[in-house]
Amino acid sequence: MKKAFRVILVLPVVSIFIFQSCTSGGNSKDVVSDSLAIANGEAVFNQNCSSCHNFLQDGIGPQLSGITNKVPAEWISNFIHDPKKLIDAGDDRAKKLFDQFHMVMPSFASLGEKKISDIITYIKTVKVEEEPDDGDTNYLKDPIPEKIKMSGMSLQVEELVNFPSSSDEEPRTRITKLGQRPGSEDLYVVDLRGPLYVIKNGKPEVYMNMKSLRKDFINKPGLATGFGSFAFHPDFEKNGLLYTSHTEPKGTAKADFNYADSIPVELQWVVTEWKTGTPDAVPFSGEGRELLRIDMVTGIHGMQELTFNPNAKPGSKDYGKLYIGIGDGGCVENRHPSLVHTPSKAWGSIFRIDPAGNNSTNGKYGIPADNPFAKDTDKVREMYAYGFRNPHRISWTRDGRMLAANIGQRNIESLYLIQPGRDHGWPIREGTFLITPYGNINKARALVSDDKALKITYPVAEYDHDEGKAISGGYEYSGSNIKDLLGKFIFGDINSGRLFFVETKNLVASKQTPIQEFGVVYHGEQSTMQRVCENNRVDMRLGIDHKGEMYLLSKNAGKVYRITGISKQ
Repeated sequence: MKKAFRVILVLPVVSIFIFQSCTSGGNSKDVVSDSLAIANGEAVFNQNCSSCHNFLQDGIGPQLSGITNKVPAEWISNFIHDPKKLIDAGDDRAKKLFDQFHMVMPSFASLGEKKISDIITYIKTVKVEEEPDDGDTNYLKDPIPEKIKMSGMSLQVEELVNFPSSSDEEPRTRITKLGQRPGSEDLYVVDLRGPLYVIKNGKPEVYMNMKSLRKDFINKPGLATGFGSFAFHPDFEKNGLLYTSHTEPKGTAKADFNYADSIPVELQWVVTEWKTGTPDAVPFSGEGRELLRIDMVTGIHGMQELTFNPNAKPGSKDYGKLYIGIGDGGCVENRHPSLVHTPSKAWGSIFRIDPAGNNSTNGKYGIPADNPFAKDTDKVREMYAYGFRNPHRISWTRDGRMLAANIGQRNIESLYLIQPGRDHGWPIREGTFLITPYGNINKARALVSDDKALKITYPVAEYDHDEGKAISGGYEYSGSNIKDLLGKFIFGDINSGRLFFVETKNLVASKQTPIQEFGVVYHGEQSTMQRVCENNRVDMRLGIDHKGEMYLLSKNAGKVYRITGISKQ
C-alpha cells in the first residue's frame, strides 16, 4: 500500500525534481550530517529548487520525503548534474519518472559538487512520520480520457528576436511576458532576472532593470520569482505611468496582506507605480512608489499578471483599473489551505484596483466602487474574483468578456470566463473535479450530486495532464493578417509548447467548450515547438501586439517567434 508522510520538522522544498516513485536501488551512501553542510544545503535548496517539490506530496515533481533511504546518493547527485543524460542513457529510474511527470529538469551542474552534496545532506535530515494511507482508491486515474483533436490547421511561425543571456546559469534567459504600450508599436519583453526589454528595429534594448531600481530585488527561489509582470497605463503617453510586480525577501517591509505568524513566509511580492516625464525615452527614467505588498508561503504561484482592460474606453468604469493575478503562493501544497477560497483572504484571487484613488487600507490606491466586495469590511475589498491556484494570465475577448488561465496542481489545466465576486473552486475543486484540500490534493474525483448548491464557477475549457502540464494563457486573435484565426482564443501548454484554441462564440460560464490543437510549420516544414526551440521543455508563453497579431515566447531559449500565417491540411 502506498504510504503518505507528514513532515515533523517543516523545512523548505527542492527543484531536484524526479525521485519519489523510485523504490528499487539499495541503500543511500552515508552522508556526513555536518551542521554547516545542512545549513548550506537548506539555503541552496531554497534558492534553486523550491518551486518543484515538497516533502508532503507530489507537485511539479515528486515529493522527496525519505528519498535518501530509497535511492543511492550517487544516483541523486548524477541526476541533479544532468537528468537528460540519465534519461537518454536508458536509466530505469530516470525513465520511469519521465514517464510519470512528462518533464525533464534542467541540469544543475553549475551548482558544483559541494553544493549538490550539501543539498543531499539537507534532504536526509528532514524528519517525517508515516501516516496511514487514506485508503481511497475511488479516484480518477485519467480525469479526461478524451483526447484533444487536431484541427487540421497549423500555425506558421518565424523567429523574431533572440535575447541576450541574463545569467551564466541555465536557463540562459527567463523571459515570460510580451506586451505593448499605448501610443507605440514597440514590443516589450520581461526577463524574471530583472531586465524589461523594448524591441527596436528587431533588436532588444534594456528599457528598465529591476535589479538596479530596487536594492532588495530577488529572482530566486521559484520558477517564477523575480520581475513578474508589467502594464503600461492606457494614458501612458500623457501621464507616464507604468506598473510592475517583483519579489523581495521576507520581512523587507511590512506587508499589506499577511497571515498568522505560525505560517511561514518565503518572500514578498510588491506592486510599484512608476512615473516618467519622458514617455518615449529609452531607457526608462523616473521614480516609483509602492502600491501594495503581500507575503507568500513559498516562491511559487506568485504575482505573474498585471493588466488593464484593453477594451475599456475613457470615461467608462473599467478605464484605468489595474487587474492583478495573485496565486496561492503554494499554501495549499504546504498544508495551509485556509489562506485561499474565501473573499476574506487575498491569496488565490484576482484583484481590481484604482491606482489613482486613495481609499485602500494603506491609502496608496483606490477600491473601485463597483468591485463586488467594495462595501464589505470583513472581506478583501480589492478582490474581483477568487478560488484560483495560479491565475497566470488574464485577457479579454473582443466583445469584452474576461478570461483567466489557471495553472493546475496534478490533474487539470483550466480556462475560466471570469464572473465578478464568484468562487472559481480552488482548492476544493481542480477544474471540474473534486479534490480534498486537507488530504491528498493529487487525487481527482467526480463531482458530487448536490454540487450546484456550492455555486462554483467552472472552466469554459480544460485539459488534463495526459495532454500537458501548465496552461500558458492566451488571447483572442484580433489581427488582420490571418483571417482564419478570427474568433479563436489561442493558448497553449507551457511545458510541451502544444498550441490550442477554442471558439470564443461558444464560451459560456461554467459550460465546457471543445479544445482543438494547432500544428506548427517552421521554415516551411511541419514541426513542433519542441523541435523549433530544440528543447523538450519549451517554457512557452503567448503575447499580442497593438494590432492583435500574436507571438510565442520560449522562456529558456530566450527567443520570440511571430505567428505569420496558417496552413490547412
